[in-house]
Amino acid sequence: MKTLLPAMLAALALAACASNPAVDPVQVRLNDIDTRLGGVERVVSNQSLVDMSRRIDALEAQLREQRGSVEVLARDSDTARKSQRDLYADLDRRLSALESGAHAPIGAATGAAAAAGGGGAADSGAAGAAPADDQAAYAAAFEQLKGGNYPEAIAAFQEMMTNYPSSTLLDNAQYWIGEAYYVTRDYEHAAVAFRTVGERWPTSRKAPDALLKLGYTQFEQKHLVAARATLQQVVERYGGSDAARLAQERLQKLPPEGH
Repeated sequence: MKTLLPAMLAALALAACASNPAVDPVQVRLNDIDTRLGGVERVVSNQSLVDMSRRIDALEAQLREQRGSVEVLARDSDTARKSQRDLYADLDRRLSALESGAHAPIGAATGAAAAAGGGGAADSGAAGAAPADDQAAYAAAFEQLKGGNYPEAIAAFQEMMTNYPSSTLLDNAQYWIGEAYYVTRDYEHAAVAFRTVGERWPTSRKAPDALLKLGYTQFEQKHLVAARATLQQVVERYGGSDAARLAQERLQKLPPEGH
C-alpha cells in the first residue's frame, strides 16, 4: 500500500500536466507588448493624419490669402494703368490745343496762347502780343514738354518766367510746370505749381484746369478729404465747363465720406 501511493501521486501529476500544459511567461509578455505596441501605432497613425489635415488646412488658407492678394494687386495695376492712360490722354489733349499756337507766326501764336491762358493779360493790365523773345522762350519750353523732356521743360519754363516777369504767358508757363511735375509723379511740386496758378492768376483761363489738376494731385497723394473739397470747388465755381465735368467724374471714384 505504501508503495502504491507514490505511484498514484506521480500518475495524477502527469495527468494534470497533460491536461493543463505549462504557459511560457516570456511568450505572454511578448504578446502583451505586441498588443500594446499595436495600440500605440494606431494612436500615432491617427495623430499623424490629424496633423497632416491641419497642415493642409493651413496651406489652403495661405493659398486663399495669397490668391486674394494677387487679385488686389491685379486690380491696383489695372487702375494704375488706366490712370496713367487718362493722364497722358489729358496732357496730349491740352498740348494739342496749344500746339497750333506754338507753331503759328509770332502774332497769331501769341493770340492762341493768350486765349489758352487768358489771365496773364488781365492780371498785368496789358493787352496785345507778347514780345518775340518771350514767345520764343515759351515755345522752346513747350517743345521740350511735347518731347517728354520734363525736367528740361520745367527748367525752360522757369527761366522764361524769370526773364520775362511781365509776360502775358506766365500763367500758362506756371500751369505747364505743374503738368510736367504731375506726369513725372512729383506730386508735391505739382500741387505747389497748380495752386500757384489760382493764387496769382485767379481770372486766368488756366485757373479751372489748375484747380482740377490740384484735385487730381491730392487724389494721387491719398489726401482724399482735400481732393474731395478741391474737386467740389471746381464743380461749384466752373459749372458747365470741361473741368467741372472731369471733376465730377473723379469725385465718383472717391470712396464715400467717412470711409
